This record gives sequence, C-alpha cells and structure tokens, in this order.
Amino acid sequence: MTPNREDYLKLILELGGDQKKINNKQIVSGLDVSAASVSEMISKLLKEGLVEHSPYQGVQLTETGLASASTLIRKHRLWEVFLVEHLHYSWNEVHDDAEVLEHVTSETLASRLEAYLDHPRYCPHGGMIPEQGELIHEGEKNTMSSYPVGTKIRIARVLDERELLDYLVSIQLNIHEEYEIVDAAAYEGPITIKNDTKEIAVSYKAASTIFVDKL
Repeated sequence: MTPNREDYLKLILELGGDQKKINNKQIVSGLDVSAASVSEMISKLLKEGLVEHSPYQGVQLTETGLASASTLIRKHRLWEVFLVEHLHYSWNEVHDDAEVLEHVTSETLASRLEAYLDHPRYCPHGGMIPEQGELIHEGEKNTMSSYPVGTKIRIARVLDERELLDYLVSIQLNIHEEYEIVDAAAYEGPITIKNDTKEIAVSYKAASTIFVDKL
C-alpha cells in the first residue's frame, strides 16, 4: 500500500520531528519509498502548512502538523493496545489493522476506547499515547546505533513499521529488555547485543530505528 500524507506525518513525529529536523533519507528508510516520492509528498505537506523545511537539514512539524499527527497516532495506538490485549495480536501484527481502524474512529469512540482500556500511556511498541487534545512529545532518546561498544541499554521504543517489527520478532528482540552492546561491525555492519540469556546481532538499519535508554 502506498503511504499517504497521514503516514508521512506519523513517521516524521515518530522519528522526533516535533523537536528536530528529519532528513529525507530517514523518511525513505522508514516508509520504504523512493526519494522522489518523499520529495513530492514533502512539497504537499509544505503547501498545507504541516511541516517546515530547511535545505540540507530536513523537515520539522509545525504546530498544525504536530496536532494532526498527534490525533492520528492517539487513535492508532489505542487500537494497537486493544488488539494486543484483547484480541491477542502480537506486536508485529497490529499495524495494518490499526491503520484501517484509526481512519474510521471518531473522537467519541477514541475516548470511550481509551476509558475501556483504562487510559493506557504507551502502545505495544513503547510509543506514548496522548490524551484527547494533547500533543505528543516522545522525549529525547537516542537509537541503539548511536552508542559505542560497552554501553548498557534498555529497549524503550521501536518504529511502528511492519517490516521492522517482523524482523525484531525473527531475532527475538522485545521491548523493555536490557542488554550490553558488545560489538559493532565496521561499515554499518550489525551491532551485537548481549544479556544473561541471549546474544543478538542486530542489523545497522534496524538499530537506527530502535530507541533505547542508557542504563
């Protein structure tokens, strides 16, 4: 399915675009689309006043863009919690169905769903769920790939992207787990992490979209 404007807004926010510039390369990687497609969509978002653009630096959400993205993500993440907790989806299965459900969810339904779920604060991927009318600010976190060998980390949040989540399931890496970075191969090779029960080689591309807390 071709990503739409809402997908772009949500990804820019997930990458931290409420507080810093996000470059086109990050968006290309996150949505698995061509550079030309990203440039075309960014032009549309600029015209709609949803993003600001700085040459050679990237885009950042405007207040209008942040409000729109926050509303979308609120509905999307509430449905993800419902699907995981009540319909027993795994965290890599929920994205596509939550994507459909968010677009047919009124504010009334979102509020009732939130109350039914007892006001969850985080989705299965570690992302914040804002209250109605609240803007999302995930807080500054670095990615796994930004830390050197020897750093102890906790998996805090991952991008809500199906290919990435399928990959994380395949290597058995889960949210909230703690590891030490024990090796980082040259030329953007895999990053190896280890704890008392397992050792995992994480691709550099994935490590660049896994947000961690330094312990």
